[in-house]
Amino acid sequence: MTRAMAKIVLISLAMGTTLTGCGKFASQKSATDARDEFFQEQGVETKRSSIFNMFIKPDRKEVGEVNRFLWNASLEVLNFLPIETIDPFTGVISTGYGTPPGGGRAYRATIYVTDSALDARSLNVSLQSQGGPVSIDTQRAVEDAILTRARQLRVAELGL
Repeated sequence: MTRAMAKIVLISLAMGTTLTGCGKFASQKSATDARDEFFQEQGVETKRSSIFNMFIKPDRKEVGEVNRFLWNASLEVLNFLPIETIDPFTGVISTGYGTPPGGGRAYRATIYVTDSALDARSLNVSLQSQGGPVSIDTQRAVEDAILTRARQLRVAELGL
């Protein structure tokens, strides 16, 4: 039994060494390089970005690919809600349950900023209470408050 196990271990090591060596002769091109090469052949312009681009370009009007006024207004208007996840590159803000000042009902929200334009179509807000979805009027009131605050932020920055 020990001799058979030793044989299996030696065969496994030999196969692992052989297969590891095969990778040396394969193309050393990474997946992103291959993707960029494909798009270049197709005539499509690619744009690489990283988190550091936000720090390099301080005059940028967007956070990631979303409108920064809508983004910041969403965070300001719903500042009473604890943030669970936030992703400025996809435009999603997800919060936990929180009670608004002077209110007795707890809400949570998911905000999705879809575009770089300061437009009502660029903002999607989904509200939920602990009892289920909230009324459409409450949801629209929150969307209106975010849009109003985003316009105020834009006017304040442009000095109009």
